[in-house]
Amino acid sequence: MEQSELMVRRIKEGTVIDHIDEGKGLQVLNALGIDGKDGSLITIALNVPSGKFKKKDIIKVENKFLKDDDTNKLAVIVPNATINIIKNYKLVEKRRVSLPNEVDRIFRCSNPECITNSTEHIESIMDVIDKEGRVLRCRYCSRVLDVNQLRYN
Repeated sequence: MEQSELMVRRIKEGTVIDHIDEGKGLQVLNALGIDGKDGSLITIALNVPSGKFKKKDIIKVENKFLKDDDTNKLAVIVPNATINIIKNYKLVEKRRVSLPNEVDRIFRCSNPECITNSTEHIESIMDVIDKEGRVLRCRYCSRVLDVNQLRYN
């Protein structure tokens, strides 16, 4: 093996999130609520050299399989990410994240006057109005939000 190669332990069962935009790995962990408190092995590699991009981040989480809401979060935060499902040390599924037309319950509207921020506990619904620019609009108050203005539920 060349000295420049990266050695990271393989996982038996779980998820590998690859092609995370450089420097976004920690934000992804936070957004997905992955903190290691459940005892799962988490491997994170930041600023890894990449042929496709100059650098990328990679996250491996043992015994965790992403739900649709998690995948939708990734599509907003890191639209170039790839999700790899590992079972018995083998890649069984590989898919790119894809932003849906509507994102429910994942983000809160940044408008303090929006009904989704009231005591009525109404779930947020965001319509995706620009997939490339990752711009969403709250269905209730029509506030337009870009990815940097989103708050997680």
